[in-house]
Amino acid sequence: MIGFTGGTLDRADRERDDPQAFAAALAHPDARLLRLRALEPEVDDAGALVWDSLDTLPAGVAPLFLGYDAGVPRFVAAIDSDGSPTSRSPTLMGALAAMPGGDAAIYAAARSLTDWHRRHRFCANCGTPTEPFRAGWARRCPSCAAQHFPRTDPVVIMLAEHEGRVLLGRQPSWAPGRYSALAGFVEVGESLEDAVRREVLEEAGVAVGAVRYVASQPWPFPSQLMLACIGEALDDAITLDTHELEHAFWATREEVAGALARVESARFDAPPAYAIAHSLLAHWASSS
Repeated sequence: MIGFTGGTLDRADRERDDPQAFAAALAHPDARLLRLRALEPEVDDAGALVWDSLDTLPAGVAPLFLGYDAGVPRFVAAIDSDGSPTSRSPTLMGALAAMPGGDAAIYAAARSLTDWHRRHRFCANCGTPTEPFRAGWARRCPSCAAQHFPRTDPVVIMLAEHEGRVLLGRQPSWAPGRYSALAGFVEVGESLEDAVRREVLEEAGVAVGAVRYVASQPWPFPSQLMLACIGEALDDAITLDTHELEHAFWATREEVAGALARVESARFDAPPAYAIAHSLLAHWASSS
């Protein structure tokens, strides 16, 4: 299963505009609040998310309604912030590696929603401080009545394939030996296919022809939709943009399989299992 997918949460959109339903969810005796420290989750010994009673919600903090899980209302607290970036700690990366799939999907929604609120406290139309509404799934300006909704930024992540090999690259900030698929934001007025071709050409100087879509993944850092694709490279000559990549090379199926299996002699270190780059490499390695 691709990381952050396959969740069982009923998001209950039907109740977001119903104040009585929202009040009933808040008053439900089993209602639970996700335990976060900043934007990072606390987990139990099994790696699962930890939930508290709504009584632990700080005074004056808005509860954001995530939905129902097995009939139990689930909430996360809105976090007030100046909008400064929140980094991903090694502790979080370790927690995600061990977290059950369903919990990871809930965490992805909770983190992205909470982070959107902390970064969008002011109206983009007139600059007035906004207020949460729709059970936390929107913000409304009391001055100009503009409504603002959580956004998701589309990102293409792709393998360029050429004669049984795929193009992998690394950024200098990554852990030593880590290589992954190339990736980049989809620009306005651009199709996924065109974004794949542009990004591979910009970053590695490799022209791509046909592009096929494979799968998608929510990526809550802060709120992206990763769109995994495979493109047919028209040649294998690499010309790096060193502002984007430190190094790139063409990997064989055997090299990719070894990296995914984390064999000691692997040519490179593969992305973590919860990243769609890992799933994309596994998909390609197992195909003929």
